Amino acid sequence: MTEMKYSGDVLLRPLITEKTVASGELNKYIFEVHRDANKQTVKDAVEKLFNVKVKQVNIMNMKGKPKKRGVFVGKSRSWKKAIVTLVTGYRIKELEGQH
Repeated sequence: MTEMKYSGDVLLRPLITEKTVASGELNKYIFEVHRDANKQTVKDAVEKLFNVKVKQVNIMNMKGKPKKRGVFVGKSRSWKKAIVTLVTGYRIKELEGQH
């Protein structure tokens, strides 16, 4: 397992979809995270980057979907998703425009 030095190495990008925007009302934010990240590293990264308190972290491995382009068959890349629930009263202001 590779060591992640910075909290920016853990969180790759926030996921902005209709479903994630709706979950923002429930104090939940969804991020794409590094493949080697675990719940504790995600929690530490979110608390450090956004200066908030994290209540809960759920992590899912998302398998790549099969793709076909003509005769070429492959699949999209696999990735890891984290759903971060914040303590009541905390918001991530940087993502408020999307949520």
